[in-house]
Amino acid sequence: MTRTKVSLYWLIGLASFAITLVLHAPLVLTAVPNGILDHQAAGTAAEVDRIQTAWRLAGVSNEAVIAMITDLIFIVIYGCACLIAGFYFKRSEHSMLKMLGLVVNVAAGVFLLTDLTETTAQLIQLMNFSGVDNLAALAATVQPIKVTAWIITFIGVIAGLLMDYRASRRSA
Repeated sequence: MTRTKVSLYWLIGLASFAITLVLHAPLVLTAVPNGILDHQAAGTAAEVDRIQTAWRLAGVSNEAVIAMITDLIFIVIYGCACLIAGFYFKRSEHSMLKMLGLVVNVAAGVFLLTDLTETTAQLIQLMNFSGVDNLAALAATVQPIKVTAWIITFIGVIAGLLMDYRASRRSA
């Protein structure tokens, strides 16, 4: 595996994130100002029902389903790209880069687990057009963990790629 391939995989993950954000845009243009973020943080069946009703009244229920399905696709692409990056960093001769690789791998695993859990809980409620307290609470509970893990992977991969580039320049 080369740094170029790792960068490409990660950039594909970011591109899938950008596409997902575009598909989430119609959900924000309703009585739900933060769109999918409000649905993630709802925490109760009543709040999920309120959000889904607003989406239905605004005529964007189908868009919500599409957005959540593309979110699942993004999660897998981005999470796997981060795992690949972490494994690449761990193969380095430099101890700091090896440690960063471990951090990126752990964060990527946490991101995959929590975001897949959250989005699946949301999608079940959306497909049934009915909030479920346990699922809403689960999504709201894992949401901040997922965000933290995503931030760690984002910063970690950038830092790792920069460290790897600098290391290769020094040894050349």
